[in-house]
Amino acid sequence: MRRKLAAGNWKMNGTRAAFAEAKALIAAHPAPRCQILLCPPATLIAAMAEIAEGSPLLVGGQDCHADAAGAHTGDISAAMLAEAGAGFVILGHSERRADHAERDEDVRRKADAALAAGLVAIVCVGETEAERDAGSELDVVGRQLAGSVPDGATGADVVIAYEPVWAIGTGRTPTAEQIAAMHRFLRETLVARFGEDGHAFRLLYGGSVKPGNARSIFAIPDVDGALVGGASLKAEDFKPIVAALEDCADRE
Repeated sequence: MRRKLAAGNWKMNGTRAAFAEAKALIAAHPAPRCQILLCPPATLIAAMAEIAEGSPLLVGGQDCHADAAGAHTGDISAAMLAEAGAGFVILGHSERRADHAERDEDVRRKADAALAAGLVAIVCVGETEAERDAGSELDVVGRQLAGSVPDGATGADVVIAYEPVWAIGTGRTPTAEQIAAMHRFLRETLVARFGEDGHAFRLLYGGSVKPGNARSIFAIPDVDGALVGGASLKAEDFKPIVAALEDCADRE
């Protein structure tokens, strides 16, 4: 059984004052029936890990460098994230792919580094609006999946997050049929590559997940949770998303 995962990506948001939101989330879900993860900016990881210690809250990073060390000003290695208290790292997010020209091979090298450091890699894939309109979304996502996920990946150390780029932060959400079709494609592709372990990879949906639509999204087959952006910044917004995922887990 794949354990459900609610992952919050704070992106470039948050100062130490935002720890109040993490504490409120812990208080609201002291024994969650799914995993809860927050990925704050790197400056907050160590302190958030201290706050989360002894609680079910998991902490992750938003990116890492492929190299273990070196002359890479401003970057952070996977081992540094792990030492700071992170257990997960988001890789290949569409904003990294677009703003930093990250290629699939770059994401794969980062994922290799993450696995070597003992981190769980959340590998993001997804198509743009132009690619969706052209009917090439499966080709695009299939290419990203093949190029970004290491050959040695397993369902225990890699999570796949499907994020339709055209739905991130726009308030637009694909139809249930579109989400189901993509998650079915992801599952079939993983099984074709990794055999039976392909069934063990958790598939997250990420694209304007909100309290109002979370329950219907989590009811879709092969949606094992969500990668949440803006709605994860406030506990009052993230708590109902977690609760909806818990309810979904209870029904399985």
